[in-house]
Amino acid sequence: MDLGGEWLAALSDEDLRRLLADADYDDSNWDTITVPGHWRSHPTFASSDGPVLYRRRFSAPRPRPGRRAFLTFEGIFYQGDVWLDGEYLGDTEGYFFAHTFEVTDALGAQDDHLLAVEVACQRPSDLTTKRNLTGIFQHWDCIDPAWNPGGIWAPVRLEETGPVRIRSLKVLCPDATADAATLAIEAELDTVEPCTAVLRTTAGKEGDPADVVEHVEEHTLAAGFNLVRWRVTIDHPELWWPHSLGGQPIYELDVTVSNAPRADPETRAGPETRAGPSRTAAAAVSDRRVLTTGLRQIRIRDFVATVNGERLFLKGANLGPTRRALAETTDDELAQDVTLAREAGLDLLRVHAHITRRELYDAADRQGMLIWQDLPLQWGYGQVRRQAVRQARHAVSLLGHHPSVAVWCGHNEPLALDLTPGGAHTPRTTARLIAGQLLPSWNKTALDRSIRRALERSDGSREVVAHSGILPHPAWGTDSHLYFGWYHGDEADLPVTLARFPVLARFVSEFGAQAVPEGAGFMQPERWPDLDWNGLEAHHALQRAVFEERVPPGQSATFDDWRAATQDYQANLLRHHIETLRRLKYHPTGGFCLFLLADAQPAVSWSILDYERRPKAGYHAVAKACAPVIVTASRPHAAYRPGERVSVDVHAVSDLRRPLDGAVAHVCLRWPGGEMSWRFGGEVPPDSCVRIGRVDHVLPVSASPGVLTLELTLRWDGGSAANSYLSQVS
Repeated sequence: MDLGGEWLAALSDEDLRRLLADADYDDSNWDTITVPGHWRSHPTFASSDGPVLYRRRFSAPRPRPGRRAFLTFEGIFYQGDVWLDGEYLGDTEGYFFAHTFEVTDALGAQDDHLLAVEVACQRPSDLTTKRNLTGIFQHWDCIDPAWNPGGIWAPVRLEETGPVRIRSLKVLCPDATADAATLAIEAELDTVEPCTAVLRTTAGKEGDPADVVEHVEEHTLAAGFNLVRWRVTIDHPELWWPHSLGGQPIYELDVTVSNAPRADPETRAGPETRAGPSRTAAAAVSDRRVLTTGLRQIRIRDFVATVNGERLFLKGANLGPTRRALAETTDDELAQDVTLAREAGLDLLRVHAHITRRELYDAADRQGMLIWQDLPLQWGYGQVRRQAVRQARHAVSLLGHHPSVAVWCGHNEPLALDLTPGGAHTPRTTARLIAGQLLPSWNKTALDRSIRRALERSDGSREVVAHSGILPHPAWGTDSHLYFGWYHGDEADLPVTLARFPVLARFVSEFGAQAVPEGAGFMQPERWPDLDWNGLEAHHALQRAVFEERVPPGQSATFDDWRAATQDYQANLLRHHIETLRRLKYHPTGGFCLFLLADAQPAVSWSILDYERRPKAGYHAVAKACAPVIVTASRPHAAYRPGERVSVDVHAVSDLRRPLDGAVAHVCLRWPGGEMSWRFGGEVPPDSCVRIGRVDHVLPVSASPGVLTLELTLRWDGGSAANSYLSQVS
């Protein structure tokens, strides 16, 4: 029974809190609010940080004898206290997973009911020691800090089971080959009295009812909660692949539990692979869970991934919430983000410091998009270790069956920072960043270690990264966040830095630059140049101080000119960073994740797709730089003088699983009044980066000032790729 729709709501105070669960209280003057939803979407609560009181009257049939009733909240931001018919059921904490209460007695006592909930999503008073594990929804420089995600944001329902209930179900695929795949299944069973539970597992390829494996086991259960583990083997499976390597066959898994009187030890059946004993077959189903999965084996060592034994260079992007109001995101919008990433040539989405709606993971499974999954921890926290460990386990149970999920990450940038949108990196901020990278802290060494241990114990089939963005070093470093050309240095400094410190190149999981979006109505461009700069910094992520250094607004005559300049700057930076990292393919780079795919709200951010999913120039640059085959040169200088030497290495990078037969590269260097050409031929093996040759030429001393162009073309049997670089002769 769905309990969504119209509820009543009011801001909490001490008097109303005492009356919240009273069925006789007159709530006719309360506001009507939609569930699922966020209270900020209602005009009365549009600026409130809560808590907010919710009430819902409903009628429900009484459970039949032998049946049990449960009330489930699929998602509450962030904490809740729940009453039914005046009786306190309990509290909830954690936004992304379900909270369930048994209500058999309450529903059996009467037909009409009052459900009451107090929902709190407190704004953190100290951003360096947060307590709510809401990740980027409450602390991020791409979402308005005035936003509050509070509310009953996911469905609420009543459901019935028999005497034995499947309280939780975790499904992992630890091993998969062309010969056999294994599903490791763990269920927590809840029973009111001791019994023998019959677990029947059916696994079959979606759309192919003839290809089904059945597995039956009996387990003796004690009253209360029981943890049961078993494995199902599927012979000669169709393997799931990322989209660049193969298809995405989906398997449906159906798990039922039936209860029967305890059998005598000498007659109790053991595991069976086709059908159970006649007594088992006759038992009524008490509870059931159905989910989909894919059969594959993913291994990541030193940030180099293999899927089903095939090595894969990971080209990815960070993904924020599709909308900051998670309840208002549609299934199509979630799937569209996956599609747009795939069309840009990406293999990986890093779900950045949050867990989103399940439909995104379903779309990733079906489109062959790998997921790097962060837990909802961003920057600094205080005294949340037990809760974080608990939520890490819930994350594995919720998402472990998705073949797309390849990596768990416990914490993004575990530094005690109070960054807000538009905030400049002051010397104090920079000093704290450096100290946070180098010195031990409770977040890095205590909190993140516990989270990592919980993830590894819950899921031994995937790589676990304790935290992201701590520069690689022996103690606690992992992947790299390198913002050359935005927060520090010049974008052309990246290849030089990586040549000096190769360990920084193992996996670069953040880089990029801000750019003004196509959908810029929120910026009121008609006011140019007198935009509401303070408002844009405070609520729309714009970092004016950095723009003044990188793309100064004062150098553009019109708003459109400035927007184009910011997009060109972003596109140029992303293109050259990606080309640099692809030239380091596997030596030592395992891949990258640019920052950021798309906006969760109207913003001037690092995204390559705006809030309305209109592409910036950076999106097209990324798509070209992430093509399966590219021809690229080490970065030419921005300017050359007449008589100066131009010397660059030319590389071919191929992600294809076949060699580029008959590969020939043509290179042409043009300057005002002259040109020089080269031709290179050779082998380009599968999944490789090959140095084709070197362009080495001294410009004539008589060369006139103007544009210097380096044009590259690679042709092979069945395809071609081209690239070009512009410099100046001055």
